[in-house]
Amino acid sequence: MAAQDTHKRVPRGYPQNPNGAESYMEIPTRTGAYDLIPSEVFWRERYRHLKEAGYVLRPRYTPDWKPSWADTEMLPNHREDSVMLMNHQIIDARRREDNERVAIKRVRSDTGELDIMKFLSAFEDDNTNHTVPLLAVLPDPFDKQLSLMVMPFLRPFDDPEFTTIGEVVEFIDQMVEGLVFLHEHRIAHRDIALANIMMDAKPLYTDGYHPVWLQYSEDISHVVAPLSRTGRSIRYFYIDFDLSIRFPDDALPYAVGDVGRDAEVPELSPDVPYDAFKVDIFALGNLLRKEFEQRYNSMEFLRRLIDPMTRRQPESRPTADQILVEWQSTRSELNESLFRWRLGPKSEPAIGRMFNDTVAVAREGVYRLRKLVGTL
Repeated sequence: MAAQDTHKRVPRGYPQNPNGAESYMEIPTRTGAYDLIPSEVFWRERYRHLKEAGYVLRPRYTPDWKPSWADTEMLPNHREDSVMLMNHQIIDARRREDNERVAIKRVRSDTGELDIMKFLSAFEDDNTNHTVPLLAVLPDPFDKQLSLMVMPFLRPFDDPEFTTIGEVVEFIDQMVEGLVFLHEHRIAHRDIALANIMMDAKPLYTDGYHPVWLQYSEDISHVVAPLSRTGRSIRYFYIDFDLSIRFPDDALPYAVGDVGRDAEVPELSPDVPYDAFKVDIFALGNLLRKEFEQRYNSMEFLRRLIDPMTRRQPESRPTADQILVEWQSTRSELNESLFRWRLGPKSEPAIGRMFNDTVAVAREGVYRLRKLVGTL
């Protein structure tokens, strides 16, 4: 009979080598590696004010916070309250009335961003409005020049990655529709880019996910797997209006400034006026080209939309209304089966593409068979 194994399994979060626990845990904690950074101190100072207003920050930001792993053998990076903020301007919170997760952003009270967000909030029931909703505006308790905007908590629109062509088509539907809405209301975003489009991912993560470590559960105990976008209602939003301009009805939409994340917009200039609406057109087209047309197979149909949007001469680009008409025409000509076809990366090895395409064909066959049987 084999000798009995005297080693006990070490629970997740505890050091595998107890003798090395002090160097692995206590030294970084003692030297301040997990202390609040200055941008987090800002939010800790507002913890009670936000709680009184109906919003509760995570335990790390309570005024009397003490690391939950202190005086234990737990590893800090397995404890939720060790997770630091990534964006100093925005913090997540729970709304007390319904436990809904929200995002709170600090902004200057005299900026155009707050005014535009308030204006857009009047159209929250308009289905063509794909701008992030403004849930509330709170005065900052210490700085009269600051306001705290409360918005839904959103996730980057491309995380998780798209898996079918139909998912991409739905995304473009909403982004084109949303751009028409903005321009109809005389608003130029001026910073359409990967980081400034997000989604409400709740339908993909029914058990939630951590607001900073997005790939993990809320208690960071395990990695979470998303559901498929296909067959679920995902809402996409334009965010971040700090560079945006709302033009009067009788004014030309001209602006100056070589600003924005998309440095490839050809007409940007610090002193020569340009049509800010046409900058939006180029930026959205450029995003669609880089994120979809250039990355995936079977995206050739997008060129009909993208090529006019990214012309170098701004005056030769279509308006948002014209883009919508062209996109609806292009979309109507697509075969329904294409929507269910998988997104195959152009970087995918040939043998991998062959295998995955074979699986996709089999799934399409099963779908058609079920549909046929259902009609008999």
